[in-house]
Amino acid sequence: MGDWVSAIPSYLVAAAVLIVPGLTVVVAGWGWRSPGRLLLAPAVSATIVAVAATLAPVVGLTWNLLPVALVTIVVVAIALLLRRGAGVDAAPNGRRAPLVALLSLAAAAAVSLVSFVRAFGEPENIAQRFDNIVHLNAIGLALKSGSSSPFQIGATSDIGFYPNAWHALTTLGAELTGATVPVAVNGANLAIVSILWPASTMALAGAFFAQRRTAFVVSAALSTGFGAFPALFFNWGVLYPNLVGYAMVPAALAAVVSSLPERGAPAGVRSALLIALLSGGTFLGHPNAFLSLLLFAAAFVVTSLAIAAVIARTRSSVIALVAATAGLAAASAVTLLLFRTGAEHSGWTPWQQTAQSLGEGLFAAPRGYTPTVLVTLLLVVGFITVARMPRLLPVIAPFAVGVLLFVVASGLRIDHPLRQLLTNPWYNDSNRLAALLPLVAIPVATLGALVIVDVALRLAAHRRVRAWVTPVAAIVGILAVFSVALGPNVRIALGQVNEAYAYTDSSLILSSDEEALLGRLADETPPDALIAGSPRTGASLALAFSGREVTQRHIFGSPSDEQLFLNANLRDIESDPAVCRTIDDIGIDYVLDFGRQDVIDPAGAAAYDGIQDLAPSPHLVLVDSQGPNARLFRIEGC
Repeated sequence: MGDWVSAIPSYLVAAAVLIVPGLTVVVAGWGWRSPGRLLLAPAVSATIVAVAATLAPVVGLTWNLLPVALVTIVVVAIALLLRRGAGVDAAPNGRRAPLVALLSLAAAAAVSLVSFVRAFGEPENIAQRFDNIVHLNAIGLALKSGSSSPFQIGATSDIGFYPNAWHALTTLGAELTGATVPVAVNGANLAIVSILWPASTMALAGAFFAQRRTAFVVSAALSTGFGAFPALFFNWGVLYPNLVGYAMVPAALAAVVSSLPERGAPAGVRSALLIALLSGGTFLGHPNAFLSLLLFAAAFVVTSLAIAAVIARTRSSVIALVAATAGLAAASAVTLLLFRTGAEHSGWTPWQQTAQSLGEGLFAAPRGYTPTVLVTLLLVVGFITVARMPRLLPVIAPFAVGVLLFVVASGLRIDHPLRQLLTNPWYNDSNRLAALLPLVAIPVATLGALVIVDVALRLAAHRRVRAWVTPVAAIVGILAVFSVALGPNVRIALGQVNEAYAYTDSSLILSSDEEALLGRLADETPPDALIAGSPRTGASLALAFSGREVTQRHIFGSPSDEQLFLNANLRDIESDPAVCRTIDDIGIDYVLDFGRQDVIDPAGAAAYDGIQDLAPSPHLVLVDSQGPNARLFRIEGC
C-alpha cells in the first residue's frame, strides 16, 4: 500500500476538480443548507470539466485549470442570477442531516478507496483489456497536443468525436502533477469511484426520500456493495467513459426528481437549466449514459404524473400526464433511433434464458455474481413496500426500466426484434446494461432500509426501550449496511478487476518485460521519434508511456495503404527497396517489437507479420531488449 503514495497527488487533483467547481455553482445558485443539493456538486464539476475541455481549443486555450475556472465563473454568474428570483433551498427537517451526509460520503469514499486500491494492485498497473489502449493513448495525445476536446480524443482512434469527460479529468491529473499516464488514470478513477459515484447515489436517495439521514447513510453504503457497477467497467472493456457517464446518471435523475415539486417560473427555469446541464455532462461522459438517463427520467416522470392524475382527478392533471407521456415517448424514440450502432459493434450475444436474466436483474446480481444477502433482503422489502403503497411506484419505475433492458439484452435471442429495437444503442452488450442495475436498484434497497428502520423505531417507542439501546442499534445498523462492501457480489467483481490489472508474462496487453522496456523509451529515443509497432501487442502504448508518436494509436484505427504495406512487409527491409522508400515517406524512426501476443484474437496477428518477431540486421539495429519478446529497433540506412 505504501507504493500508492505516488498516486496521491493525481488523486487529490481529480478530487479537488470534482468538488470545487460544482460546489461553488451549487452554493451560488441554491445556497448551502440542502445536503441533497450539495451532493450534486461532483456531477456538476464533471460537466464543467467536459464542457471546458470542449471549448478550450475553440478559444485558443491549452487544456489546464484556466478553462475550468472560466467556465465555472460563467456558470456561477448564471446561478446567482437565477437565485435572485428563485431563492435558496430550505434546510432539511433533520438538523444533523448535512453532517450525516458528509460523514456517510466520507465513509463510502474510504471504503471504495481501500477496495479499489487493493483491486488495482500497484499505482502503475493498467487494465490489461484492449479498449485501454485507446484510452491510455488518448491521454498521451492530449498531453502532447494540449487539448482534451471530444474531437482531439476521437483522433486517437481516427473518429470525429468521442465523449471526453473522463479523458479531460484524467489529463488534468497528469498535467498538473507530472504523474505518468497509468498513475494519473488510477488516481482519477479512484476519485470517480470514491467521490462522484457515491455522491450521485446519495443525491438521488435524498431527492426520493426527503433528505432523510438514514437514506444518506444507506445509499452511501450501498454504493460500495454491487459488483455490476462500478467494478465491472474496470474489467470489461475497459469502459472508462461509461464509468463517468453512468456515475453521473443518479445525480442527473435526482435533479429531475427534485424538479417536480418546484413551483413558480423562476424555480422551474433554474431546475430546467440544472437538468440540461447535468444531461449534457452525462452525454459527454457517454451518449448511452444519456440515453439511460432519458429512459429512467421518463419512467419516473410518467409514473409520478399518473399517480397525481389518479389522486387529483382533474383535467389539468390528465392533460399534464398525456403531454408528458407523448413528449417523453417521442424524445425516447428519436434518441433510440439516433444512437443506433452498426452491426460490427452490436453483435454481442445473449447470456442466458429469460427467466434467469429476470432473476439476476431483479436482485442486481448479473454475470453470475452471488447476491449479497443484506442487499437482497432490502430489495425484497422495497418491492413489498411498493406493492402495498402504490404511491411509491416512482421509486421503482426507473429500476423496472433497467431490469427490462437487461433482460432483453441478456435473455432474448440475438435476432429478436425487441432486442434490436431497445438495446442496440448499448451495442446489445449485456455488460453495459448489467452495470445500469445498481444505479436504479439502490433507491429501492434504500426504501427497504427506511421501512425496516421505521418499524424498529415504532417498536422501540411502543416498548419504551432504554435510552442507550437506540444509539447502539444505530451503530450496529450502520456497520451492517456498510458490510455489503465485503459481500460476495462485489468481492467477486473486485477479484476480477485484480486479475485484469496484474502484470504477468502472459498479460493481454503488456507483459512485465514490455512494460519495463516502455519505461526506458523516453531515454532511448528523441522526443520527435515516430515508432512503428503492432497495436494488437501493446506496442502502440509508447505514446502513453513515453510521449512518443506511434504509427497506429489503436487497434481499430484507419491505417494508410503505406502503413498496411509496412505492417505486412517491413521484415523484408534488407531485400525490398520499397520498404525503405515507404519508411522514408512516413518518417518512421524506430520499430517496437513485442512478439505475437494478441490482445483479442491470435488470428489478428497475421496482418502484422511484417513488424513482429524481427531479427537484427544492418537496417534494423537492436537498441534495447527485455526478456525474450520485447525489443526496440532503430531504422538505419533508409
